[in-house]
Amino acid sequence: MRIHEIHQRLADVGAKPCHSGRISRAWLQGQPLDTGTRRNQTKDFLPLSVRNALPELSAELDGLVRLRSEHPAEDGSARLLVELRDGQMVESVLLPRGGLCVSSQVGCAVACVFCMTGKSGLLRQLGSAEIVAQVALARRFRAVKKVVFMGMGEPAHNLDNVLEAIDMLGTDGGIGHKNLVFSTVGDPRVFERLPRQRIKPALALSLHTTDAALRQRLLPKAPRIDPEELVALGEDYARRFDYPIQYQWTLLDGINDSQEELDGILRLLSGKFAVLNLIPYNSLPDDSYARPAGERIVHMVRYLHSRGILTKVRNSAGQDIDGGCGQLRARAVDVINTRHLHKA
Repeated sequence: MRIHEIHQRLADVGAKPCHSGRISRAWLQGQPLDTGTRRNQTKDFLPLSVRNALPELSAELDGLVRLRSEHPAEDGSARLLVELRDGQMVESVLLPRGGLCVSSQVGCAVACVFCMTGKSGLLRQLGSAEIVAQVALARRFRAVKKVVFMGMGEPAHNLDNVLEAIDMLGTDGGIGHKNLVFSTVGDPRVFERLPRQRIKPALALSLHTTDAALRQRLLPKAPRIDPEELVALGEDYARRFDYPIQYQWTLLDGINDSQEELDGILRLLSGKFAVLNLIPYNSLPDDSYARPAGERIVHMVRYLHSRGILTKVRNSAGQDIDGGCGQLRARAVDVINTRHLHKA
């Protein structure tokens, strides 16, 4: 389901934009659709035809997503395994300080070698209503003031639905534009479409290395764009809309943590309106990758800081529960498949 279909259904039963707006705001706050205000109760505001249509619409919206399991972590985050109407599953992550990481696809086609989600391939797109329904669900647990599109999937590969979701979250969802973060491996369509949107989100670019050939190996199905070109596009967006780019760098021991890479970062990012997020690898079962030693990470941060690169270490939420992106879903799918095998 897409957001414009919800608005059309409301219009078909007599809702004006002001009526649809109130209903959307109630939904996105995790409240009943007929929630009124202190000064303006629903019965005094919504037409009878609209009120009569709300129970059916509410049931349909509630059915878009449901919480299958919750996995709190010691860092204050909580990974949510979310089941969709068709039985497919995605992950959302409640982050400390009012953040929420949402998924935009079931699976992913980019096939990053260090990502569990990429191992499954792309199974299907999420509709824009399914994307924002993750926010409505999360707000039943705690306040959500920031939404990052860094969960399962490559948002640029589901661009229309993601942009429709961002537009709703930045209006009826009450989230500040720079508290909406669009993460991408660097699809050129992002740099064409985002500047034309009413809501212009912050941008996070998956860099991971300054070596073009290595980046191709790490992100085998990402667009063929050199790190220099990616940073140039990011810098243009940052300067036009006055907000720094977040460059994401998953730290892999012995692969992208060398002195050569550090010098490459200085070459690419010196003087740029940017923040470099170093993300120590969250180990997956039976793989050949590992995070660098803590001392090495500290050295990298100090080296870059001392040379003018704003650098932060961003540990993936939920590491103490083995909850890296895609891991909860993968374990749940394994359980389901095992049950089916036993029944057979």
